[in-house]
Amino acid sequence: QRRFAQLQADPHRHAQQQMKSEGKGSKTPFRDSLKGGNLKLMLLVLLGAAAGQAVVWYGGQFYALFFLSSMLKVDATTSYLLIAAALALGVPFFIFFGWLSDRIGRKKIILAGCLLAAVTYIPIFKGLTHFANPAIEEARSSSPALVVADPNTCSFQFDPVGLRKFTSSCDVATAALTKAGVPYDVQPAAAGSLAMVNVGSASVTSYEAAGLTKEEGKAKADAFGAELKTALTTAGYPAKADGSRINYAGTIFMLWLLVLYVTMVYGPIAAYLVELFPTRIRYTSMSLPYHIGNGWFGGFLPAISFALVAGTGNLYYGLWYPIIIALMSVVIGGLFLRETKDVDITK
Repeated sequence: QRRFAQLQADPHRHAQQQMKSEGKGSKTPFRDSLKGGNLKLMLLVLLGAAAGQAVVWYGGQFYALFFLSSMLKVDATTSYLLIAAALALGVPFFIFFGWLSDRIGRKKIILAGCLLAAVTYIPIFKGLTHFANPAIEEARSSSPALVVADPNTCSFQFDPVGLRKFTSSCDVATAALTKAGVPYDVQPAAAGSLAMVNVGSASVTSYEAAGLTKEEGKAKADAFGAELKTALTTAGYPAKADGSRINYAGTIFMLWLLVLYVTMVYGPIAAYLVELFPTRIRYTSMSLPYHIGNGWFGGFLPAISFALVAGTGNLYYGLWYPIIIALMSVVIGGLFLRETKDVDITK
């Protein structure tokens, strides 16, 4: 992908070298990039292109891998091989959509990829569950899990740097179920009561982790984890995906669709960003929205999605984050960004 982006940007390098030889480059590119209309353009590019590209890219590769291995409990080696197969099938489309963008335009392909991802992410990830670990669907249907807890003790478990501690009995229960890949519903309980997990005919009481010593916390966690695991196993929830039941062709097809959207947003993005900004401040102007878009909007996707899943018990609720960001880019990019395929990048 990076090499393809470099190949797309080759005309820009020629233009940059020409500009330097003619002495037309900016001596204060950062300050000049933040002036007037260019600052507005950078913000529009961030929200109308880079952010959407980032969540579709991260969603289609990194979150898909996380979903397979952590939510669906497919073993790590198989998960990597499935992703690798989908990427191998998808790689030619980076070139195809880069080529197509030279003919019909960059903007419409990037925004079409964002729109398709937003519309189809939930059914695709449901398809992944169906093909990769159907036992989760079956257990959910026959023995739904229910967390009964005081809603005031349930936190939004957003922790991008791993420093926060979620110690309430509700947070302990919901985090354990989310990490186990078990969907659940939440039912309000009396204020001050300990959270309980009801699954099948079993009822498991959670615990308050605040104020416990390290040894006490480990003992409580081990006891709760063992009791919860027994209840989930009895109810039919798998500790890991059964390799004999994985529909490999169906799983790879779902993953390939996700990769296809990645190729749509990523294939033309280098050329699009190059052509949006004037040559004298291009490197700085395109770098800021691109790296903020990928670093922040894309980088926070796993943490935000996990928090959304833990807060609702819905394995697919975390997808609303990339869906909303992708739709934001479709609207802002569609209304306020121009097409660039015929732009002379030497000016």
